[in-house]
Amino acid sequence: MSPTSRTLKELREQGYKAGIVERWLRYAGQFGKRQDLFGIIDIIAITSDRIIGVQACGSSFAEHFRKLTEEKNQESYDWLVCPSRSLEIWAWRKVKKQRGGKAMIWKPRIYQITLQDLEV
Repeated sequence: MSPTSRTLKELREQGYKAGIVERWLRYAGQFGKRQDLFGIIDIIAITSDRIIGVQACGSSFAEHFRKLTEEKNQESYDWLVCPSRSLEIWAWRKVKKQRGGKAMIWKPRIYQITLQDLEV
């Protein structure tokens, strides 16, 4: 199961309506490439009073944090200036189900990007 599908499942279990907004550009480059909405969002999740843009990833949290706060700083700022929107990174990793045990479960590290994180 991919980080995107894990995130969709978790968001829907929390009561959000969620959908993928990342798309595959088949003819871009030699092998094609993925393109995020506005270059920063893989999934949109909504409730009646909140809109979350989610960047879903595996264990590469630092790389995605740098992407949102440095490379795509202006895009992130444009998304966050609306008070009802938030931007989150969901970095999935396997962790022990309980301390000292052997059973492992998938758990996200969820970080909410704020305007203070951006170099504006």
